[in-house]
Amino acid sequence: MTGSSRSTSETTIELHAGALRLALRADLGGSIAGLWHRDTPILRSCEPALLSGARQSGCFPLVPYSNRLGFRHFRWKGREYTTQPNFEDSPHSLHGVGWMSRWELASHSALDVVLRMRHEADEHWPFAFEASQFFSLTPQSLRMQMVITSRSDIAQPVGLGWHPYFPKRARSRLHIELSERWETDVAQLPIRKVAQPGIDGDVSHMDFDNGFEGWKGPARIRDEKVSLQLTSSLPYLVVYTPQHKDYFCIEPVSHVGNAIHMADPVAHGLRALPPGESFDASMTLDVSVL
Repeated sequence: MTGSSRSTSETTIELHAGALRLALRADLGGSIAGLWHRDTPILRSCEPALLSGARQSGCFPLVPYSNRLGFRHFRWKGREYTTQPNFEDSPHSLHGVGWMSRWELASHSALDVVLRMRHEADEHWPFAFEASQFFSLTPQSLRMQMVITSRSDIAQPVGLGWHPYFPKRARSRLHIELSERWETDVAQLPIRKVAQPGIDGDVSHMDFDNGFEGWKGPARIRDEKVSLQLTSSLPYLVVYTPQHKDYFCIEPVSHVGNAIHMADPVAHGLRALPPGESFDASMTLDVSVL
């Protein structure tokens, strides 16, 4: 297997394997600026020098929680905590703190990159932790792994995930085997599960912003240019298909959104991670060009 890597600085790193090119911005949330097969974007993509923030990227990490933390307040181990706003026009905190942080380049080779960040307890997340992201590129796939290690003096609530953005093209179709969908209230927080016998159809006809359970097999994405299979070690999915945008999101996550406010957060995927212990997750995107 052949490949090459290029680092224009400690913040911008590229990997090449066959026709695939991966560009990372360590300083902007450890995010993926772009993933291309030759000139075809696989994820929503821009040249790394043009990326202005993680939320405009192709994918960013969700750590130490995913989705919405309801009304920026929670109770844990008998103590009340409040987090600061991190998303305009939302009463909630969203997606953790990894996407807001500067990650450091720990190592890279022709086909692999490791990024790391260290979080000290602050107004956005009251527990200390370290996190690492591992990226491996082959001519057919991108594999990502993330590890979080607690540095808190008590067991802290932890979740992991990724937030990839896919280009919505003329014939974008989505097929996922699922069993249940979380419906949300007016504040966009999950309130109850309903049956969801899978997702299959044209993305342009969908209007989801929901979490899902019972995910089996790969999430399959296909359009006039590419065929993709997304797999993950994580058991939940968030599917976001805004009709007025030129992208859609299929997000593997470890827990139900706002699980920390549920009667039994651990039963809904949130981890109580003891001091010094780690939790890891992986995601793979297999790429075939039509």
